[in-house]
Amino acid sequence: MTPDPTNRSRQTSSAPPTPQSAPPARQSGAATRRPVRRTAGIALLAAATVLAGTASALAGPSTTGSAGAASGPTTNSTTTTAGSSELSETTRLADRRSLVVGDRAYAMGDETGLYPATGWHIRGEMGGFWSQPIKLLDGIWFGLDGNWLGKDVAAAKYTSGQGYSRIDYSGSVNVRRTDFVPDGVRATLVGLTLSSSTAKTVKLDVDAHSELMQSYPWDWTTPGAADANLPDTGDYTNGALRFREQGTPSYPNATAHDYAAFVGSSLRPTDHQLGPDHRGPQSPAVICPKDGTTPARCDDSLVGKGTGGRLTYDVKLSAGQQKTIWFAVAGSDQGSQAAAREYGKALSNPDKLLRAKTALRQQIDAQSAVDLPGDRLLQQSVEWSKQNLADSVQEAHNLQIRDVNEGKDYPAPAGTVQTARWFGAGFPDYPWLFATDGEYTAFAAVAAGQFDTVKSHLKALRDVSDILNNRSGKVAHEVTPTGSVYFGSNQSAGNTDETVKFPSTVALLWRWTGDNKFRDDMYDFSVRNLQYVYRELDKDGDGWPEGLGNVERTGMGVEKLDNTVYLIRGLTDLADLAASKHDTKVQQWATTRANDLESRFEAQWWVPQAMGYADSIDDPANPANDNTPIFQRHWIGVTPMEAVLNHPGKPASPLASTANANTALDQRETACYTGEFGLFHTGTGATSDPAGNPGATCDPVVSQVKSERSIFGLNTSIMAVAEGNFGRLGAKQQQAYTTGNARIQLDPSVWETPGAMPEIAPSPDSAANIGRPFYDRSMALQAWGAYGILWPVIHQQLGVDPDLGHGRIAVVPQLPQGQQKVAGSNIRVGRGSVDVSARLTGKALSTDVTAKGVGATLTVGAVLPSGAKVKSVSVDGHAAQYKLVTTTRGTEVQVPAKGSHTELRITLR
Repeated sequence: MTPDPTNRSRQTSSAPPTPQSAPPARQSGAATRRPVRRTAGIALLAAATVLAGTASALAGPSTTGSAGAASGPTTNSTTTTAGSSELSETTRLADRRSLVVGDRAYAMGDETGLYPATGWHIRGEMGGFWSQPIKLLDGIWFGLDGNWLGKDVAAAKYTSGQGYSRIDYSGSVNVRRTDFVPDGVRATLVGLTLSSSTAKTVKLDVDAHSELMQSYPWDWTTPGAADANLPDTGDYTNGALRFREQGTPSYPNATAHDYAAFVGSSLRPTDHQLGPDHRGPQSPAVICPKDGTTPARCDDSLVGKGTGGRLTYDVKLSAGQQKTIWFAVAGSDQGSQAAAREYGKALSNPDKLLRAKTALRQQIDAQSAVDLPGDRLLQQSVEWSKQNLADSVQEAHNLQIRDVNEGKDYPAPAGTVQTARWFGAGFPDYPWLFATDGEYTAFAAVAAGQFDTVKSHLKALRDVSDILNNRSGKVAHEVTPTGSVYFGSNQSAGNTDETVKFPSTVALLWRWTGDNKFRDDMYDFSVRNLQYVYRELDKDGDGWPEGLGNVERTGMGVEKLDNTVYLIRGLTDLADLAASKHDTKVQQWATTRANDLESRFEAQWWVPQAMGYADSIDDPANPANDNTPIFQRHWIGVTPMEAVLNHPGKPASPLASTANANTALDQRETACYTGEFGLFHTGTGATSDPAGNPGATCDPVVSQVKSERSIFGLNTSIMAVAEGNFGRLGAKQQQAYTTGNARIQLDPSVWETPGAMPEIAPSPDSAANIGRPFYDRSMALQAWGAYGILWPVIHQQLGVDPDLGHGRIAVVPQLPQGQQKVAGSNIRVGRGSVDVSARLTGKALSTDVTAKGVGATLTVGAVLPSGAKVKSVSVDGHAAQYKLVTTTRGTEVQVPAKGSHTELRITLR
């Protein structure tokens, strides 16, 4: 289940575990080394090109960073191309995963241009080239005059761009490889830009090896991937390689399929070959083990049934000039003709598609643009987190919804969802639809102005869940692109938190967009969500919800903290939605229950001796059912400070009381809970577990479980948001956690894939991804970590707080301690945007806000520095009346804005 990050796809005890329970991440004790930014323009190649005479590749500075020692990277460069940033790496490229993503396809290899077997859901098969819901190829390889790029010709530098990647090779012929995935096309494009100091004709070999297979079943399920995967065939047609898998697997309820993939270029081959290998320098293939990690690097899985081919070209090069040749990998699960159409679209004008891709990414970059002079690393992380979200978008059609019951069943489909679009949870093993992941990611996405994908994600969850669960209101947990639902049906224990968070995510979108049509579309399902919880998940009638939550560990009680926290928030948000629709019955029902739980929360859940909240209550082994608190130091203990409640007529505030919140947050900042890169999954301290306590002890409670000092991007995000909710923005408070997530994304001594925020950070109990087999790693890119970057900056530091559903918006910034300025521009709210700048100069605190096309009543303000008093307030140069409002962030000065631009000046005593 998710998001217990150590076991995302829930498995039964008879199924093989995910590799070593969770593929952990790399460790690093190196100091932060921030990349240096350089500025460069875009140079669309003016040299001779191939394909319709116009194809070109992004060209940026070709200077590589200096190579580091074998133990890890040293100096790296960050460059800027076409107005967007690039991040480059020069060391251990063969140990790093590369990734390019579009909404209809994606590709993963290593950063030399080779394709080691990757991932563990279908062991070794999760990398290569995919177009949901099927895999197309294991890889594509390029050889010049018999020398394979990435093996015989070493890669000198890998570059992550915004929407593309690039690899530079040096030799007698210089090669620059550019990969990208055009949105709306089921294809990946690879451009080779060749140049030579002398005129020559080079022989270019292109190998491709197919692996047409669907994303479900997996290795350990019944049926399994070996049962579902049929042998591929290959042929040569019209200058391209064509691969097909046709037939019907031999298990009940399997249906006939016709998968196809094309590989080629508009340049006509001079020769071709077909055969079972054709993996470039990876032939013959080393087969991955079924279990264990030997050999550490392999090329294909035990279930692989693909085939291969080679295309050969003669390429004439003029002295000192560049030539770009584009290749396409395209496919479809709807047969050869459909695949051929995608192939034709990809090769019709690659240059135009690349321009469209980079233009869209520049548009995304321009939204929620920030200027943080006191924290440039965080500023850069905002920039790349917006791109990470865009890189996570996936879409599939014709999903056949079936409950596979944690991999034990394969029934006939209960129905079909024609189109689903979502934020893929993580690459390469979780690029599908999750409820919890999407609900956390939504906060980052609205802050980035990426409203539409959140709406689509929620719609897909609603549509799948209603078919799967016969409109019970329960939210499905994990939905593969085929439509197979691994967990979250009515017969599953189900993640309660996902169901109770759904109304809050709807309310979040409604407040940021003012979209009543979207609210109305989601309202009935949101009501049914919470009705389901009270009908099915409160058997003892005490109001605390039962069922699985974000963390499942030995000794936990039936009723979990995070489920309770998010239920209370869900009830208050549902009441708000109901009030806006004048649904008095639902409003009163939700309000009454929220008020009841909130009034009893602190007394029931606070554990004074632990200086924190219980992780669960109601020990199932205790027949007295006495709701005794159970404290185990899991990360969910932070959720009462993270979840904010919206009560009519009152400032929004977290569930936790201010006194207990500050005590708990102080405790979580200690070495028992926090490492170099953020918050541990489970803190250290006294325990009865035989593993003992490997770390510090910060409270007298004896837990029943061992610590888990693995740092997940989500856990660190929860902590960063919680700190911000209580105005704790200092270097050892929120900034410690935003910096942790930013470093695993941007610090060359830490990153695996430059610019991509991974699932797990370097941690005492999580080995480095870069040192692990490609089939035994955590995710290279995980969407939910952006929550801990974008929400703290846009919503908390810049103070952008829309409530457009009620026709109002507040912009009340808070400057982090020790910083003099934070600013943001083009922050999307509804159909308009706001610009905001906050400064502290001596005793002068200022907030400047420009609202464009927002159409709502605007309140402007500032959070006073701790202990400061107001001497005077002016608006637009004139003395003004103001309100002082006490919130959990601190004391806020608030004034009404009267025009599109407001200049607030506060003179402090």
